[in-house]
Amino acid sequence: MDKTEARAAWCPAIRRADGPLYLAIADALSADITSGKLAAGDRLPPQRALAEALKIDFTTVSRAYAEAGRRGLVEGKVGQGTYVRRKHAAARQPVPSGLVDMSMNLPPRFDDAGLVSRMWEGLRELEISDGIDLLMRYQEAGGARRDREAGALWLSSRLDGVTADRVLVCPGAQGTLLALTGLLAAPGETICAEALTYPGMRSVAAHLRVNLAAVSTDGEGIIPESFEQACVKAKPKALYCTPTIQNPTTATLSLARRHAIVDIARRYQVPIIEDDAYGALPASPLPPLASLAPDLVYHIAGLAKCLAPALRIAYLVAPEGATTSGLNTAIRATASMASPLTAAIASRWIEDGTAEAVVAAIRAETAARQAIAARILPCDHVRTDPEGFHIWLTLPPPWNRGEFSSRLRSEGISVVASDAFALGAAPDAVRLGLGAPDSQDDLARSLKVVADLLGQSPAAFSMVV
Repeated sequence: MDKTEARAAWCPAIRRADGPLYLAIADALSADITSGKLAAGDRLPPQRALAEALKIDFTTVSRAYAEAGRRGLVEGKVGQGTYVRRKHAAARQPVPSGLVDMSMNLPPRFDDAGLVSRMWEGLRELEISDGIDLLMRYQEAGGARRDREAGALWLSSRLDGVTADRVLVCPGAQGTLLALTGLLAAPGETICAEALTYPGMRSVAAHLRVNLAAVSTDGEGIIPESFEQACVKAKPKALYCTPTIQNPTTATLSLARRHAIVDIARRYQVPIIEDDAYGALPASPLPPLASLAPDLVYHIAGLAKCLAPALRIAYLVAPEGATTSGLNTAIRATASMASPLTAAIASRWIEDGTAEAVVAAIRAETAARQAIAARILPCDHVRTDPEGFHIWLTLPPPWNRGEFSSRLRSEGISVVASDAFALGAAPDAVRLGLGAPDSQDDLARSLKVVADLLGQSPAAFSMVV
């Protein structure tokens, strides 16, 4: 019996508890291809033979083979049978600078060929279900009804009772911030933000000539007393904050502080812009501010950090009782609309369960990368959240952020110094993105360079003579 004939005896180990049997068979096939147990060009057992071997009906195996075909795993040859498909993957292009880029805060790549195929299959199904209309039509600024319903479904586990009428589909979190900031504050007016805040918000404020007033934070996030002082002195038009896995400090606002911040905002009539970029990552999240004060909070839930940066889709939940007409006008003025194509992809993934599977895969890969970081980096200089994929690294004297970042760059590693986030004096710290390196091995090698550098003195690298 030659190799191909031997492969024809393939019989996956599946359990009825794994869900629909046809999906379990397709998933097993994907796993065996990934592991090398099945190779490109190998012939699979005839459907009836596999049904008999598994003691299940023929229809189930037929559906499994069809699902595998939709995922691009197999191909049928008339009169010959079903074969593992030969793929011609494009080689990954190296970063032009040759750097290991840890400056971007990206969700980590996960190694699950079946899930990746499932993601792409969602795109192919849109061609069948939506046809050319999806490509050749404009939509309303706040998104089509189906996409708003998908957004409400996506948020329902964190925002109880949210409806599609309060959800707008926006062109990414950055586009949402631009539209919303311009709506809430005029040039010269003030918005409060964490003292170390998201650089995208700094960029929006500078573009709109809106002032940002720094609010002090600690390991639990915003200090309520500092926020109240800012409300008294600065008379802010809004508070912008990231309560969960804050960027860059990784702090998550405690429940007690969430209540305190909401109470202060309500007392001074300050609306809150809640950037929930990382809110889908924790398995047991704290309630968002929008669930504690649904009449006061503009909730932004971007998909870049939990699904795919390329989607450029965010869901904006308007406060209860607020009209969405002004928000629609702001979106129309700044970006016209979110891409109907990417909005439809996101909706498809949410509706068929792909989105939840992607989040689970990102969580698993994040946990593995956090374990690598915990093993390599000195814990007394690291601030992180085990469910997030960035690290706030405080530098020991005599290192300063400029020298440390420069030295890392000469070693082929790019990070972000604290200046990019600071509304006032910048501490000596840098942010490391654990998700940007292509693999866990690349991450480990990069972190070893970081750890070695921390243990040395800047004077050791001086070239002054």
